[in-house]
This record gives sequence, C-alpha cells and structure tokens, in this order.
Amino acid sequence: MKRLVSGIKPTGEFTLGNYIGAIKQFVEMQKDYESFVFVADLHALTVYNDPEVLRTRIRELIGIYLACGLDPKHTTLFVQSENLFHANLSWVLECNSYVGELSRMTQFKDKSKNKGNESISCGLFTYPALMAADILMYDADVVPVGVDQKQHVELARNIAERFNNRYGKTFKVPDPMIPEAGAKIYDLQNPTKKMSKTDESGKGCIMLLEDPSVARKKIMSAVTDSESKVYYDKENKPGISNLLVIYSLLEHISIEEATQKFGESNYGSFKTAVADSVEKFLVELQAKYNEIVESGLIDEVLDASNKKVRKIAEEKVLDVFKKVGVGRY
Repeated sequence: MKRLVSGIKPTGEFTLGNYIGAIKQFVEMQKDYESFVFVADLHALTVYNDPEVLRTRIRELIGIYLACGLDPKHTTLFVQSENLFHANLSWVLECNSYVGELSRMTQFKDKSKNKGNESISCGLFTYPALMAADILMYDADVVPVGVDQKQHVELARNIAERFNNRYGKTFKVPDPMIPEAGAKIYDLQNPTKKMSKTDESGKGCIMLLEDPSVARKKIMSAVTDSESKVYYDKENKPGISNLLVIYSLLEHISIEEATQKFGESNYGSFKTAVADSVEKFLVELQAKYNEIVESGLIDEVLDASNKKVRKIAEEKVLDVFKKVGVGRY
C-alpha cells in the first residue's frame, strides 16, 4: 500500500476551508493509503504565537481530525514536535538546499515583501526544509496539498533527488496530489482571496468550532453578484462559484449536479440551502468533537502513534547520519 503524508499548522481557528481543502481529502484517502497525518506545530514557530493558545490549538486539531473521520486504524495521527527527529533531519536537508531555491518560496516572498530583514525570522526562510523533512522522513509516495502548496512538494522532490545523487538511494521521491475540486475555498466577503484562519474580521471565514448559527449568518451575507443566476463561473461569478463548491462537497455531489439543482433558484433560496448544509455539518462535527475531547481519546491516540513514528524516524535519521558521515557509527 502506498504511503500518504500531510499536516496542518495549529495556528488560528480551524476553518471550513481547512476541512474541505485538506482534512476531507485525508478522510477519503485513508483506506487506500497508509496515512501519516500530523499537527505541524514546529512550523507555527516561524512567527510568534502565545504558548498557551498554541498548546490548546494542537489538541483542538487532533480532536478535529478525529471528529472529521480520521480513523487511527487507518491513519497515524501525531504531533510533529513530539518526534525530535524531524528537526534533526531538517538540518541535514537545509545543508543540502540552496539559498536561491528557498528564497523563491511563495510564503517567504510574500511575507518579506516591503519588510526589512530585521523583522523576518530565519525560520520563515528555512521552514521549507523542515517541510521536506516531514515528507521525506516517512518515504511518502503522495502528499495531498492545495495548489498554493505544490511548490513545497516540488522542493522536497528536488532535495530528495539531490541527496540521493550525492549519497546513494535514501529517500523516496514524493508526488503532490491536488484534489480536482475544493482544493481552495475562498473568503465569503472577498471570493478572490483564499479562506484563511488569519482573517481579521472573521466575516469571510467559517470556523469549524464556531456557533453554527453564526456560520449560517455568514453564508447568508456572502458576497455574490448582480446577475441572480446560479451557475459555476470562477472568473465572472467567484462568490456564487465558491458557494457551489462548498455545497457540492458537503452534500457529496458534483458541481454540475448542484448547478442543475439550483438552476431556477434565486440567490436567497440558494444561499439558504448552502447555509442549511453548513449548519448541519457543523452541528454534527461539534457533537463528535465534544465527545472525543471528554473521552480522553486524544492522548490515547497520540501515545500509541508516537511509538510508531519515532521508530520509523530514528531508522531514517540514523541512515542519513551514517551516509553524510556524522556520529560515531
């Protein structure tokens, strides 16, 4: 069975975009792949986070993973920082990366634009090497990512090939896997911008743990257009197209089927249907989440998975250390 590896940063509240663009894909693929899904908490340190809030978010994300349907029988769930070998491997991969390729990474380019070097952490520049370590540590065959994260997998591929050429076959070269639909959910108030958990106003973003009635109001006030016809046209009707994607994926139907269903509807009745779907999804998800938190399952799952991932990681890192010539053995 092929192996899948992916993770999400525990920063900000977790959104419907996180679910549709990432977690839903993990759930659907877990029976077809040996899945390793983690909380990327070390990546959160590229900017300051309140330590207590960060700690809370880590547990929340594991609870959300489980509530959304990730099954420990099929998916190994773990917290990145609890496996110290990630940082060990990251350093070796940094030393096999080039400044030019790291400086071309979108996150660094965007966040460093118009800023002095003093305000940018070194971690923001080098974290793609840690991301490569996350992937290459477990010999991933595929890495499900949104379109904006594809270049990170491409960097991991480049580093793996470079290392293999220098030191001999060590890493499997992974392939990015981009879902055909729902890879990116857009802001409800600005549907040309990705739905983000860092949205300051909160009006354009549906949070997975927010009051479902509040989420409903956000859908009903979502920006649309003046045409009053429901059909998919991402360029000319970004707001309606975004709502169609959300509805189709939550209802497990195609965009074509959703478009046909609402072909004669006005925007008010269409939004009501989307709001109904989102509200129902959140009510059910939150009930499962609260049950998981109260049961103690989170620690039980993490304790079991830590033993598994540390064994795999230790073997990989010791092999790498031996090949690059460090250590006594």
